[in-house]
Amino acid sequence: MAGPRWKPNVTVAAVIERDGRFLLVEEQTSDGLRLNTPAGHLDPGESPAEGCARETLEETAHHFTPTALIGIYMARSRPLAERGEDTTYMRFAFSGTLGAFEAGRPLDEGILRTVWMTPDEIRTSVARHRSPLLLQCVEDHLAGKRHPMDLVYVDESVRSAP
Repeated sequence: MAGPRWKPNVTVAAVIERDGRFLLVEEQTSDGLRLNTPAGHLDPGESPAEGCARETLEETAHHFTPTALIGIYMARSRPLAERGEDTTYMRFAFSGTLGAFEAGRPLDEGILRTVWMTPDEIRTSVARHRSPLLLQCVEDHLAGKRHPMDLVYVDESVRSAP
């Protein structure tokens, strides 16, 4: 008899660069303070681009318009695996345009603040990264990796998700 079917957790992330710095969030996790790009789980009924815009607003209070897919990434969560939880994440990372800031908008629970960091600062803070994919997404962005938004097709049946 086969066990439960394995499925990755689908996440979305915004890689936002301005004046040579990247917008990250500092977040309180069960493993302490961690850095990450604005990111989170895809919700039912939304496309990866919509989820990325929503997560960016929730975590940074900035509107964000995805304009290109940087890449699709997979990683296994080491801290979770060390605690006996085997979780693999599939991340859709987007670049795009940072929009208006909503002053006074509360950030998601656990998000302490936003920070702008240079690529070198990101490279030297790997021990504080929430995801092993953070640096790879930034490096791919710096390398100019951009794929058209229509690479990800979202059928209308997704809109009727529970």
